Amino acid sequence: MKQHVTRWLPAVAKTAYARTTTVAQNRRAALTVAGVAALGGLAFAPTAVAAPVTSGPHAGAVAAIDLATGKRTGTEAAKSGLTTGSDRVPTKADRPTREKLMPHGVEGAQSRIPLDDAQLGNAKAIVKAAKQTGVGERGAVIGVATSLQESKLYNLGHLGTYNDHDSEGLFQQRPSSGWGSSEQITDPDYASKAFFGALKNVGGWQELPLTSAAQTVQVSAYPYAYAQWEEQAADIVQQLW
Repeated sequence: MKQHVTRWLPAVAKTAYARTTTVAQNRRAALTVAGVAALGGLAFAPTAVAAPVTSGPHAGAVAAIDLATGKRTGTEAAKSGLTTGSDRVPTKADRPTREKLMPHGVEGAQSRIPLDDAQLGNAKAIVKAAKQTGVGERGAVIGVATSLQESKLYNLGHLGTYNDHDSEGLFQQRPSSGWGSSEQITDPDYASKAFFGALKNVGGWQELPLTSAAQTVQVSAYPYAYAQWEEQAADIVQQLW
């Protein structure tokens, strides 16, 4: 499903707008075509703060998004390694344990990126859907890690010439592969529940390593790339659960 290497240049997403339908609460991350038209000639510094893996998203993916939204100029480095983009850490006494979140530990080098409000809002939508679909904390970790790999937790629209076929949304799902319409898969709630519905159809997914469970659903050209986000995904779910 994920075959074209240029998919790791998330240069454009749908402009955020308030929906006039029953899903008005869902907003899309705003990235404009004009803001990224010249990205091909720019060099970006990687924003992950851990050792990178050899296969996975383009090193400039997050920088491209930041440039497109005007959050950085291309010269400054990432200033934070925070999990949620906030200095406040929830103090819930009933937060899930690390053993429940990562029963198999982590596989290989881990990557980590700072999150802005849009990314954090999308992570909350994934965690909420995990609760509603009954996949629990472990399912939430798999979902958040998958979205970190696929879209850096941005609700991406069609990427034009950089698009991987017709992949869109938090999980880069494809209408042509039966995931739903473009409108549906760019709705974070719908996309998350579609992902978890497919995950629940994977026999014994609870016992699988994260990258195996995610790959069975996503059928990616980079099957081991999901593993690099397990630790940050666990941190996010632990804080948001």
